[in-house]
Amino acid sequence: MNYLSNALIAALLLLSACAQTPPKPTIAKPKPPSTGTPAAGGASSGATAPGTAAVEPERKPSEPPFRRADFTDLPDWDTQDFTTAYLNFKNQCPQVIKRKASSPDLRKICEGVVNSKKPEKTTARQWFEAKFDVWQVVQEDGQTQGLLTGYFEPMLKGSRQKQGSFKHPLFPVPSDLITVDLADVYPSLKGMRLRGRLEGNKLVAYPNRGQWETIGERKTEPLVYVDDALDAFLLQVQGSGRIELEGGQTVRLGYADQNGHPYVAIGKVLVNRGVLTPEEATIPGIRKWAAQNPKDLPALLNENPSVVFFKETALTNPNEGPNGSLGVPLVPEGSIAIDPNIISLGSPVFVNSEHPLNKAAFNRLVLAQDTGGAIRGRVRADMFWGWGAAPAELAGVTRQPMKMWMLWPKGAVPGG
Repeated sequence: MNYLSNALIAALLLLSACAQTPPKPTIAKPKPPSTGTPAAGGASSGATAPGTAAVEPERKPSEPPFRRADFTDLPDWDTQDFTTAYLNFKNQCPQVIKRKASSPDLRKICEGVVNSKKPEKTTARQWFEAKFDVWQVVQEDGQTQGLLTGYFEPMLKGSRQKQGSFKHPLFPVPSDLITVDLADVYPSLKGMRLRGRLEGNKLVAYPNRGQWETIGERKTEPLVYVDDALDAFLLQVQGSGRIELEGGQTVRLGYADQNGHPYVAIGKVLVNRGVLTPEEATIPGIRKWAAQNPKDLPALLNENPSVVFFKETALTNPNEGPNGSLGVPLVPEGSIAIDPNIISLGSPVFVNSEHPLNKAAFNRLVLAQDTGGAIRGRVRADMFWGWGAAPAELAGVTRQPMKMWMLWPKGAVPGG
């Protein structure tokens, strides 16, 4: 889905787009992230006493991202039914086979699934055990704990015309936005893109959010208008959503591109200003602040210079999620967004965490089927909860420690 969000939405509103590495390897509530701004001249500032030489700290080599494990290491593995996970894996196989970037080992398993004419004679759990080995994902320092956030597909009301309360536009990709895939010139920059517009024969930065708010409607006709500025912003964070238009038709907007500016978390802005505590910087907390400070909301939103542009698709099956980065519909509690530089798209991943509402054990075999701008790092994932009110609530409060294991084709080495 390539959302910028990914978030996830509550975590995105609080966190910058970088990997989070909680300090302890046990499942415990993570501490709020540091602002990363030590006091000038203090112990963390890098200052040295006059006449003394700075001593370089000893650099420890980074741990490999994967550590060999076993199915017996996966909590509740023997007690679960993995039929849904198998069907999800089978459904994604045509896309895995098509993708040039897919692992040859993963493609080989998918080719066997697609070409098989016989029904599986084993249970789904036995099938996964026969086809895959288990590799635990570890941090650079060797610790195993990471961060799990959540996202969902918003459902908003909208209009094709700007009228009444429907005055907040959502745009398609502007005709003058130029996107350059840097890997075409520098293969080492795989996944990196440069965005801008031509000014004469020079590529310059595309307008940021504040500038686009002023000129956007003059340059590009919006796809729809929605009735709440914060909802329009959050839809861009999610990267996909359903819009119920006047007259009853529902359409889906999906991520198409963005203006090339980095994502800035508005929740973190409010925390850094001392307006909210990290615990208050949730969707409800930010909504409450916005309701109390409506005149200040536009300036806050413009602190994030990134603008997401959408493409419209028909909602052919309301019981299916939006397509993720792999090109298949996301499955509630069955699909996650990951950092594709660490986890290969299409890989089965076992997540060990706790349910964000009742704190019960939450152990799931899911598929890595999406990516996100804020999903960076090793032990890092974003759970797709679904669409509607309940998934929105879950996504808004999912920010918790987790451990994760990638299932990789038997006999092969990840990244090898």
